[in-house]
Amino acid sequence: MAAHDAVEVIVAKRDGQELTASQIDWVVDAYTRGEVADEQMSALAMAILLNGMGREETSRWTAAMIASGERMDFSTLSRPTADKHSTGGVGDKITLPLAPLVAACGVAVPQLSGRGLGHTGGTLDKLEAIPGWRASLSNEEMLRQLDDVGAVVCAAGSGLAPADKKLYALRDVTGTVEAIPLIASSIMSKKIAEGTGALVLDVKVGTGAFMKSYDDAHELAETMVALGTDAGVRTVALLTQMSTPLGLTAGNGLEVRESVEVLAGGGPDDVVELTLALAREMLAGAGRGDVDPADALADGRAMDVWRRMVAAQDGDPDAPLPTARETHVVAAPRDGVLTRLDAMAVGLAAWRLGAGRATQGASVQAAAGVEWHARPGDAVREGEALLTLHTDEPDRFARALESLDGGFDVEAEASYDVPETILGRVAP
Repeated sequence: MAAHDAVEVIVAKRDGQELTASQIDWVVDAYTRGEVADEQMSALAMAILLNGMGREETSRWTAAMIASGERMDFSTLSRPTADKHSTGGVGDKITLPLAPLVAACGVAVPQLSGRGLGHTGGTLDKLEAIPGWRASLSNEEMLRQLDDVGAVVCAAGSGLAPADKKLYALRDVTGTVEAIPLIASSIMSKKIAEGTGALVLDVKVGTGAFMKSYDDAHELAETMVALGTDAGVRTVALLTQMSTPLGLTAGNGLEVRESVEVLAGGGPDDVVELTLALAREMLAGAGRGDVDPADALADGRAMDVWRRMVAAQDGDPDAPLPTARETHVVAAPRDGVLTRLDAMAVGLAAWRLGAGRATQGASVQAAAGVEWHARPGDAVREGEALLTLHTDEPDRFARALESLDGGFDVEAEASYDVPETILGRVAP
């Protein structure tokens, strides 16, 4: 006879009670095995959304999700490990320069990444714009590459936190995605199961982010830092702005090109600033806080690791990146200052041009996306290119342009304060 039943657990949370460790362990395991039906877990997820969970409950829920699958072990590596997770934004290509940069400073980076859905691009989609590059590695290949190169970006195997995969799909269709305990446990169960010693969270705030308000983002960051700390992973979070898109590009191949520019010592200031800030946090968490990652960018060591990392996964770091068959220029409507470029508008335009997918498993265009030639605060001239849209299918331009309608402001005379890239920090 089962220790609990689903209705008992649902009613407890519906009535605002704190679930016991035994109830949590049972319901997560029983749902993963198919004993608890989707409609029952839907009711429980809604009760959690409405009534919340305390720290101990969320921590136990996360542990139960981890226990549903395998846990990776990097203890055989000769160097410490650190990882980064971003809650997703527009033009957020930071993983690409960050992983080789941290590896060049003596810390191994096991970066298990995903594909994009909707307006936020997926890291694997970006890297697959590189001819030959493959996302799927066995655990043995991953460990070998970490030992040899020091960094790996690859697809997460199905063995990590399978309870999360099942629950995430359910939350997506039942209006319960926004429950902070469930968001936090979803992210952290996979990251903790991944086995990294230190973790830095990049929690985005603004129009192009999942969390639109600073207060909500801060609550999510605090919850995730607590989960990592409770699980013995050194965890900190940076809150970073996502009302303006990052860098100067959104789209798969376009973002790879920009990342390589950063590794070559150039690239947009905000991308370089955020890459270095996250690298410093990762190095500090791994016990290498005395190393300055800016040196590894300047002297080419990070670029060397990038080239080896790409080649180790059968990619050709020297191959030309794909270019779109069609482009369309959006010109500045007047002389003045660009005072706003909305991240969500740009993200939706890139998605509609073919850079993202509307459903899991759909294909994406490697060369599609949006390039902007000015950032808020820059002077622009009437008729000059403000944005360039890239796609292989010209019939996509009309809908992309609809997304951008009202998505930027050019003012004739304006004083403009460039917003901070990093808005806050949460530590245990």
